[in-house]
Amino acid sequence: MVQIKSRERNAIIQSLQAGVVPRIGLQHIQVGRKDEINAIITDLDRITDEGATIRFVIGRYGSGKSFFLNLSRLVALEKQFVVVQADITPDRRLHATGGQARALYTELIHSMATRAKPEGSALASVIERWVSDLDYRLKQEGKGDAEVVHAIHQELLPLQDLVSGYDFASVIGRYYEGFQRGDEILMSSALRWLSGEYETKTEARNDLGVRTVVRDQNIYDYLKLWAAFVRMAGYAGLIVNLDEMGVLSHRLNSTQARNANYEMILRIVNDCLQGSVSGIGFIFAGTDEFFADPRRGIASYEALASRLNENEFAVNGLKDNSGPVIRLDNLTPEDLFVLFHNIRNVFARGDPSVYLIPDEGITQFMGHCSGVLGAEFYQTPREAVKKFVGLLSVLEQNPGTRWEDLLSGPSTMPSGDTPESERVLGDDDDLVTFRL
Repeated sequence: MVQIKSRERNAIIQSLQAGVVPRIGLQHIQVGRKDEINAIITDLDRITDEGATIRFVIGRYGSGKSFFLNLSRLVALEKQFVVVQADITPDRRLHATGGQARALYTELIHSMATRAKPEGSALASVIERWVSDLDYRLKQEGKGDAEVVHAIHQELLPLQDLVSGYDFASVIGRYYEGFQRGDEILMSSALRWLSGEYETKTEARNDLGVRTVVRDQNIYDYLKLWAAFVRMAGYAGLIVNLDEMGVLSHRLNSTQARNANYEMILRIVNDCLQGSVSGIGFIFAGTDEFFADPRRGIASYEALASRLNENEFAVNGLKDNSGPVIRLDNLTPEDLFVLFHNIRNVFARGDPSVYLIPDEGITQFMGHCSGVLGAEFYQTPREAVKKFVGLLSVLEQNPGTRWEDLLSGPSTMPSGDTPESERVLGDDDDLVTFRL
């Protein structure tokens, strides 16, 4: 058994108690999803070979979409990719006119992660890796700082074929100048521009001498710039993970706003599937409603829906993960058993001698919950995991408590799910004094 660090243990338990995905320690609890992860690994290999990919991870609430995104993120980091990740919200989306798209871009760049900095904030280290390699090579040839700055522009000439590539190269050069002079303000200004935090061209021109800034209309162009740059810096490519895509379909009331965002997704789909871009991969995670709702979802936008049609022969348990859509099926009872075993191991820090519950107890817990929640128990891992973590937490904090007593006692429905027919009226309930 691998010993689990206290930091990872606490992060995993706290996240699972709240029903969210831990950012660290995923390898200690991962089960199943073998075919889906193999599909992502195939995508990463394609990107490494100068290709581009796009995936839509679809599943119901609590089915493990966010977990799968984070797992894909860890796999990509291990394969030397740069990963940016963010949640879609009404204030952060792919297309907008009031700064919401730029806010999404800023969030993505701030989350930039590498294998050396898996928790994010790797923007400066990615730039410095490329600049320092170039600086060392030229200094070995006897070149000075001014010649290095000139060489930066020469090395980044391929980027000038892309939108804003010249200014991108100029800002990288300004960052190097600030680094050489110890000018923290200049370095900070360069990072602000690269993160999309400049609001006006005038401010950018005064601080950095460039005439463009990141705007709502060009965030995708800048992501393509980053994909090209990180490959120059020695990384395998760029992965863009976007979760909560259902916000676009069911929290944007304007049909025009929804269609504008779908149009942006269509542009990305076309570029990735037709080979118009390279070195970049997108993974979008959303609910069944986001994908299939004929009124508000992707299905309502015919040009996009026709490109994402699933294989009609992949039925009755057959899978086809070669297309853009990955559907997350329910975990099997066997997968859930292994998942609960792994969570039990996390509580024990990897020491089997201090397990809070035996294998028999896990089996009885599954039977207990299946009787209370029925088939629903196997459809949403989130609720199943929260209940199991709650059981182990009680056993841990109350030494001497027998798991048999907890599982044989009266069951409680999940919060908010008590049937109306069984609701107990309190003294302050308006109906308590009602008489027919």
